Amino acid sequence: MNKIVQIPKEIFEHCPGCNKILLKKELQDNFKICPKCGYIFRLSSKERIDLIVDKGSFKEFAKNYTPQNILGFPEYDQKIKYSEKKSQLKEACIIGICKIDGIKTVLCLLDFNYMGGSMGSVVGEKVALSFEKAEKLKLPIVIVSSSGGARMQEGVISLMQMAKTSSACARFKKTGLPYISVLTDPTTGGVTASFAMLGDINIAESKALIGFAGPRVIEQTIRQKLPEGFQSAEFLLEHGFVDIVVQRKELKNVLANVLRLCLNNKISKKAKRI
Repeated sequence: MNKIVQIPKEIFEHCPGCNKILLKKELQDNFKICPKCGYIFRLSSKERIDLIVDKGSFKEFAKNYTPQNILGFPEYDQKIKYSEKKSQLKEACIIGICKIDGIKTVLCLLDFNYMGGSMGSVVGEKVALSFEKAEKLKLPIVIVSSSGGARMQEGVISLMQMAKTSSACARFKKTGLPYISVLTDPTTGGVTASFAMLGDINIAESKALIGFAGPRVIEQTIRQKLPEGFQSAEFLLEHGFVDIVVQRKELKNVLANVLRLCLNNKISKKAKRI
């Protein structure tokens, strides 16, 4: 009789792409990309910080903001508790000040592990705060998105965050400082329809799913068959919706180079005015 072998989750990881069992350390060393088939695992906000931020430089602010069940939506309180336990976060958004290859920057990250990175009132507030902090300190801002869109449990309040974050972004852009938007898998719904696509430079991680509605909804609405992979980062680059598609391991270098280019361009424009 065959015995069922339990695979220790602390040591091994199952790849949904090729159905192979991988050593977690090998996967981490390869930026959480399967070395056998190239399947790209999602990163948590903390893993993303480790990837792009100079070691020990990230200083979080506004970290005690927590969501409230304002509308009395059924089971929302339980979902909040579950998400906190699963993600070890108080909300789906982390904001802080850091250095990226020595460049002091405000960094905002959405985490898909907390209710699909959905944007409710607290996420909208923290995104707006990150723009305000960058404006006050005269720093560039980088926002890394990973979201299923607006948070349905907060109804119209969540939809209002689209206008709120877009307005904060517009005010920040008057400073002339760069806003770099990084789109990771997935970036969809109200996040795509607001601040995520408003960057001075929009950078997409390779193979990321980026869009507003899902393919099935779009096909049912327009009653047409959609092109293969039409919501992939590569397709959006080809059609002018993003500026750069980058491999994960190159993201920090690309961010640093883009930030330097934008900041130097701002300095040169200012010098010409003087």
